[in-house]
Amino acid sequence: MNAVTRTNLEVIPLTKHIGAELRGLDLSKPLNEADVAAINKAWLDHIVILFRGQTLSQEDQLRLTAYFGEVGELGRPPKFFPPGFNKILPRIMMISNIRENGEPIGALPDGEMMFHHDMIHHQKPHNGTLLYSLEIPSHGGDTLFASGYAAYDTLDPVLRASLEGKRARHHYNYGSTQRGDGKGTEAFAESVHPIFRTHEQTGRKAMYVNRLMTVGIEGMPDEEAKPILEKLFDHSEKAEFIYTHKWKVGDVLLWDNRCSTHARTDFPDTERRLMLRTTVAGTVIPR
Repeated sequence: MNAVTRTNLEVIPLTKHIGAELRGLDLSKPLNEADVAAINKAWLDHIVILFRGQTLSQEDQLRLTAYFGEVGELGRPPKFFPPGFNKILPRIMMISNIRENGEPIGALPDGEMMFHHDMIHHQKPHNGTLLYSLEIPSHGGDTLFASGYAAYDTLDPVLRASLEGKRARHHYNYGSTQRGDGKGTEAFAESVHPIFRTHEQTGRKAMYVNRLMTVGIEGMPDEEAKPILEKLFDHSEKAEFIYTHKWKVGDVLLWDNRCSTHARTDFPDTERRLMLRTTVAGTVIPR
């Protein structure tokens, strides 16, 4: 019998284009080869995979992340790793609005966020992001995921052909131009990547621009690029391409940044939200 078939994993699709819940595994324990192969296949097939009701240590989360590739460095300042959560630096980051002495203990603390790809502003964007929920507000703070495959496959063929081989410029500065509400994380970086990215493992093409960070098209005047990008953003965020995740404590969610964007809804700033984040490292994207 093929080893991959010897697993109790149950894969339940969440929408037509993106997302699947995986049942039957306790992620606090090391997985066998068959389970590792099965969860990797589910990730590539469904882009976003969800495990409910997990209880993980930091070591467990790092081990789980490593099943999908090299664990990525986070590139965040030490203040996001306060005592009690900083045993293993710099691989685990807190996403939280909890404040101590008036300062958030985690990154990306407040409010909604527009659709984006994690780390697209770097020359080596991370392949995946994993979030483990420890505290959640009574409502809000949902995460929306949109399939870049579906966006590419259904894009107007004339527009798609005109953009094949072109690259877009991406800019990260949450604290000023990209958000403008004073709640962003102060950081700055820029990059240039293909508008349509070919996934290294599946061979499929996906839309690889987003409303939050993409600011232009290489070699094109901004006044010409802006309406084109707006069309791409609007198309990629169509409701039929999206899975909306409503968090519960103990959720573990992994998404593929190579072929999806995600956004966050607002939530009460008077209620605590705490997630632990790890990433799967990536490589330079071919032109």
